[in-house]
Amino acid sequence: MAKSTRRGFLGFVSASAAGLLQTRAQAASEPAVSSSEPACILTPQAEEGPFYADPKLVRSDITEGRPGVPLTLRLRVIEAGPCTAIKGARVDIWHCDAKGLYSAYPGQGDGHDIDATGKTFLRGTQMTDEAGWALFNTIYPGWYDGRTTHIHFKVFLDDRTVLTGQTFLPDALNEFIYTNVPAYKDRARQRTIINANDHVIERSDPEHRAFCAVKEERDRYVATLTLGVDRRTDATVGHAGPPPPPPGMRGGPPPGPPPSGMGGPMFGRPIKDRLAALVPGLKPRR
Repeated sequence: MAKSTRRGFLGFVSASAAGLLQTRAQAASEPAVSSSEPACILTPQAEEGPFYADPKLVRSDITEGRPGVPLTLRLRVIEAGPCTAIKGARVDIWHCDAKGLYSAYPGQGDGHDIDATGKTFLRGTQMTDEAGWALFNTIYPGWYDGRTTHIHFKVFLDDRTVLTGQTFLPDALNEFIYTNVPAYKDRARQRTIINANDHVIERSDPEHRAFCAVKEERDRYVATLTLGVDRRTDATVGHAGPPPPPPGMRGGPPPGPPPSGMGGPMFGRPIKDRLAALVPGLKPRR
């Protein structure tokens, strides 16, 4: 796709995503110290999930050579209510790679047969600066069965977890990357869970307060989100234990796509018009 076409496409999906937010995110090219007029409201808590691990690596670049589209994630931590930046907050992020693999765990991949135990890719910690910003250089996350595209984060103050959450990206951009970039292609099954039917979004973030605003730069995408926290909170949310068993095993979903009409936390409700669900503002086909 021509660069001008890509920019026009991204401008469309980014503007749509930004419209879902309760904040006006600061442009990535601006200095981090300037104000972006964030809405001074709490960012919703969301389940930690089964894949958190702390490799004790304070680093901005968390890629470790994993292939994928370069992504810079900019998170600003503020105190909800007074809207003041919080300096020195610890921010952890973790997410899967282009093929849906998390580091540090066995049973990964479409066949649940890849062992990433002992690996630390796509995990890291940063401390916020005077303006509340933490920055991570990573790759655009892929997807795995049962979930839409997401990045996990935790915010700590004085060793207390004040926020456990997940952030989400525009689904039209997700689809564009997954169908056009080689590192993300050639998956065993089609992606069935998107933003429109992801159970975590429906349960924890129906107002889309944790959706990133995304901008294209010359050599990467930049995703920006303001995190509103309550200093008094002690929030350890929804640790789910070990990863789910591989498909076909006792307690796990059957192999392949879910049967028509199947819902539940692993699959979500079915989508009748996938294109309309992926592209904001597109009217469903009759």
